[in-house]
Amino acid sequence: MVNLLVRVLIKILFNMRYEKVGTKKLANGKKVLKTNIPSTIEKRDDDIYIITQDSDRLDLLANQFYNDSRLWWIIAQANNLNGVNIGVEAGIQLRIPKDKFLIINNL
Repeated sequence: MVNLLVRVLIKILFNMRYEKVGTKKLANGKKVLKTNIPSTIEKRDDDIYIITQDSDRLDLLANQFYNDSRLWWIIAQANNLNGVNIGVEAGIQLRIPKDKFLIINNL
């Protein structure tokens, strides 16, 4: 029961990030949603630092640390990995922000 409540809460918080998203008009006249991902995620004392392994991917790390693979973008944004694929090179240090709820609530 508790696991179900946590899942529902995460889903609600995750979907709330789209409530404040506006639209913008492209050069071709098409309207699209604006991004709502923060440009930076501030460092905190409780952040976790890891050295990546051969099999690591951002979605798998998000699942390991947040129990939700959809939150891979938090790890990508915290490490300035914009525009890269979901795989990460082995042997690099990554910062894993610990408080996912604080990041999601600040969107």
